[in-house]
Amino acid sequence: MKRAVTLSALVCLLAVTAAAPASPDAGARPERHHPGTLLDAVPRKGVLKVCTTGDYAPFTKLDPADKTYSGVDIEMARDLAKSLGAKPKFTATTWANLTKDVAARRCDIGVGGVSITLPRARQVYFSEPTREDGKTPIVRCADKERFGAGTLKDIDKAGVRVVVNPGGTNEEFARANIKHATIRLHPENTTIFQEIIDGRADVMMTDASETLYQSKIHPELCALHPGKPFTFSEKAYAMPRGDEEFKEYVDQFVHLAKHDGTYAKYEDQWMR
Repeated sequence: MKRAVTLSALVCLLAVTAAAPASPDAGARPERHHPGTLLDAVPRKGVLKVCTTGDYAPFTKLDPADKTYSGVDIEMARDLAKSLGAKPKFTATTWANLTKDVAARRCDIGVGGVSITLPRARQVYFSEPTREDGKTPIVRCADKERFGAGTLKDIDKAGVRVVVNPGGTNEEFARANIKHATIRLHPENTTIFQEIIDGRADVMMTDASETLYQSKIHPELCALHPGKPFTFSEKAYAMPRGDEEFKEYVDQFVHLAKHDGTYAKYEDQWMR
C-alpha cells in the first residue's frame, strides 16, 4: 500500500513538471553579439571605403596629377559600390599596411592585385579569387638571349642585378631564391621598371600579370614565360574578419564578374 501511494505521488509530480512552462533560457544557445554587417551599413551610408596602394598597375594606379585611381580592381570596386547603391571612397595605403587597415576597419575592402597569403589570411577574409598568378622574370628584350630559358639557374648568377620592391612577396621570393646574383632594393613601384630600361638593373621577378602590363607599355621590356610562372598564387579582395554576410556578397559579386565577361573586359583593357 505504501509503495502504491509513493508511485501515485511520483506520477503527480511528473505531470506537474511537464505542464509547467519551460524556462526561456532552457536549451537556448548563447546569444552572439552582432555589431552589424557592411552589407547593410554601406548602402545606408552610401559610401564604400576602399583601401588601395595606387602603385601596382594593371590593378591599381594613382595619377599624381589629378589624384584619381584607375586599374582592373579599381573598376571592379566601382562596380561593387554601385551594386550596393553606394559610391567608392578610395583611401591610400601601403603594402605593409593594407591588411592592417582592413583588419582595423579603416576601410571596408582592400583591392589592387592583393595576393592571398597565409599570414594575410590570419588578419583578413579573402574573397573568391579573381585570377591565378605567379612570379616570373621581366628583362630588357635585348638581353633575352643572355637569360636563356629564364630559369632561376639562368638568373641567379654573379654579375646579374635583380631589382625588387621592398616589403612584399617580390622581395620574399627574391630573398628565398637568389644566392649569387645581386639583389637591389628600389622603394618606388611606379619607377622600378625604369631601372631595368636604363640599365641600372637587369631583371625583376614579379607577378606575371604585372610583367604583361609592363611589356605592353614598355616595348623594350620582355616578360619571360608569363604563362608558366615559378610560383602559384591567387589574387583576391581583402575584407574585415567576422562579417560573413559581406564576404558572401563580395564572393558572389566576384563570381558573377568572372563568368559574365566583366572581369575579363577590364583585364583586356590593361594587359592585352
